[in-house]
Amino acid sequence: MKHLKSKSSDLRRLFQRSITVREITEPLISFDADRDSASILSFLEARNFDVAGVRDSGQMIGFVRREDLRSGSTQSCIRPFPPSDVLAESDSLLEAMDGLTRSRELFVTVLGQVGGIITKGDLQKTPVRLWLFGIVSLVEMQLLRFIRTQFPDSSWAEELTPSRVQLAQKIFAERRRRNEEANVLDFADCLQFCDKALIFTNEAACAKCFESRQAAQRFFNRVETLRNDLAHSNDILSGRWPELAELVQQCEQFLLHLEADGEIE
Repeated sequence: MKHLKSKSSDLRRLFQRSITVREITEPLISFDADRDSASILSFLEARNFDVAGVRDSGQMIGFVRREDLRSGSTQSCIRPFPPSDVLAESDSLLEAMDGLTRSRELFVTVLGQVGGIITKGDLQKTPVRLWLFGIVSLVEMQLLRFIRTQFPDSSWAEELTPSRVQLAQKIFAERRRRNEEANVLDFADCLQFCDKALIFTNEAACAKCFESRQAAQRFFNRVETLRNDLAHSNDILSGRWPELAELVQQCEQFLLHLEADGEIE
């Protein structure tokens, strides 16, 4: 039988440490505080930027919004950086995603002062997609671990309809025909995501993670849809924001719960 050698918690921490806010931060364009508001407004409108930083004696002291500059001087439009909207470049993408559910933009400190900015559009970038795909993959790995633990010798087949078992058998046979890791290939590896989710939701362990079986089904359906959109490079925000941030939080909680019950071996 094929065994997964990595611990889910180790892999999750690897994603958190390796893909951080730094990977999606854009430089924050800034101007001196004595710069006239009309020229700053013209610059922002030409580039379709919403905000700019403001400097005083080389230090970033705040920011201005494009809409404010239309009716006020630069000095009168300066806003302080809200502490809740400021992240360090080493902070996790989960913190950035959570912050963007509350704010239009987040500011990022670089070398001790604000120097970067993140907006919702930055969540479409490749590092975020890699991070999300990693989380979804960990969810699927934990489902597979659960199935192998609870249903030895492919006894999970009794939990599925004959057509779903036949599909898994067809995939298994094709992989064996191509000699695809034939000596370690496990029948359970040929289950689709929806099959793994269905087996889990039918077990008592599901009640420890979700308030109802229906809630579990909704969760796994959303995870599978996200995985498909990521795999096909589809838009992952339209029609899914801010629910995407909630879904990622739910994935984290699901992983933490199953990790507590037993690591992937």
